[in-house]
Amino acid sequence: MITVLAGGVGAARFLRGLVLEVDPTEISVVVNTGDDTIMHGLNISPDLDTVTYTVANAIDPDRGWGLANESWQVMESLVRYQDVKPQSSGAAGTWFNLGDRDLATHLYRTARIAEGATLATVTQEIARAWGLNFRMIPMSNDIVSTKVDIVEDGHVSTVSFQEYFVQLRHGVPVAGVQFVGASTAQPTFLDLLDTSEAIIIAPSNPIVSLGPIRALSGVDQALASNRDRVVAISPIVAGSALKGPADRMLTELGHEASVVGVARIYAPVCSTLVIDQQDEALQNAVEREGMKCVITDTIMRTPEITQELARKVLQAARS
Repeated sequence: MITVLAGGVGAARFLRGLVLEVDPTEISVVVNTGDDTIMHGLNISPDLDTVTYTVANAIDPDRGWGLANESWQVMESLVRYQDVKPQSSGAAGTWFNLGDRDLATHLYRTARIAEGATLATVTQEIARAWGLNFRMIPMSNDIVSTKVDIVEDGHVSTVSFQEYFVQLRHGVPVAGVQFVGASTAQPTFLDLLDTSEAIIIAPSNPIVSLGPIRALSGVDQALASNRDRVVAISPIVAGSALKGPADRMLTELGHEASVVGVARIYAPVCSTLVIDQQDEALQNAVEREGMKCVITDTIMRTPEITQELARKVLQAARS
């Protein structure tokens, strides 16, 4: 069994290669739910849905989220109500786009949870509906909320992750990140870490995609106990994130926006870091952080490159 710890876009793209290399029934994917939110009364799980849609080859390839060939009539119709809603109301918000077809997933998830089903149960039902054969697991059935301390006009305030990422377009400095509820939430996957032949930390933001998973009670201890079988893929290439604010967030929170900075974050729980060829000159610096370093092409431009990356990661975990 192979266990993958995953965030959104980067992890989803990696999984498209992993399922070409390994029988999908041998894969368990633990997905961050710290980004989850309730919008229009619906339970939204962005990372779970990005993984689902991407591996099902249904993702919008340009945006990297949502469904391809989507329409937006519901969101466009909500504009009608903006002038009449009270200023204090969060109803009919239009800053968080939900496509018409995508709404079906959120309607189903919300109704099933209201019936008493756990998020883990509903996630597997949704995965089966999209023809996915690997086991997909939310990191917890309990609510964990990522909160971001942002700096505007010299003042620090705290917003939800989606407000920071979507509404503010991750364009403001970050002073801190909190994972509210993580200390009491129960992880759904600890047993998998002890029984997996390989544990892969996907190329996701180390702070807000993998951070919520690691913040759950017992997770870092279990990863450290199995450190020899844990391999991470750096989401930073040549000092930059390929998508999203990971590089800026690392710098703003006092880390180094490089593969060396990633190595320092993961070294306590991970034995090997896979880095891109563009960072080959930093191999020795990574290894000085106490990790093995594997160099390959990590920019997943084609299915063939992505499958080869998956092959190299598995070889590192098994060596």
